[in-house]
Amino acid sequence: MMDLTPTPSQTVGPYLHLGLTDLRSIPRLAGDDAQGERVWLTFRVLDGEGAPVPDAMIELWQADSEGNYANQDSTDGESFRGFGRLATAENGSCTFETIRPGCVAGPGGTVQAPHVNVSILGRGILKRLSTRLYFAGDRANDADQILALVPENRRPTLLARQDAARTSNWVFDVRLRGECETVFFDV
Repeated sequence: MMDLTPTPSQTVGPYLHLGLTDLRSIPRLAGDDAQGERVWLTFRVLDGEGAPVPDAMIELWQADSEGNYANQDSTDGESFRGFGRLATAENGSCTFETIRPGCVAGPGGTVQAPHVNVSILGRGILKRLSTRLYFAGDRANDADQILALVPENRRPTLLARQDAARTSNWVFDVRLRGECETVFFDV
């Protein structure tokens, strides 16, 4: 009798970062001249047991302080890129410098709360994981239709918390599995 053992197919592998983060890391989404509140976003990628994932890659895409994406009529022109990419360090974290995004126009004339679109790639992840970072305590969160799609008990997994020691720093934990798994979206 033959024993068939499942094996992973086309995983990202250990060489994910070659050409993407080694030479093309983008830690700043907004230049010094960009309008808006300057913030630092620290991501911590954790596995199902809460251990850090040292070889993940995070990509961000966000609107400027007026809610415009870089491909729209942004008032910040070249000083606002709106895109970032970093690898996680041995402790599973990486930090981006940007500005706090504004509210974004949503479907049907609605307004979406300030948020950052997040993609996670890494070893063993067959297709990118997509989620959003919202800012805890933002009043606009209550009216955001996308956030409202998420069961109330799971919404905290999408909220970055402000660092008490440095209020311009926000911390966002991405849990890949387990009890407090981050909500991921099919896009």
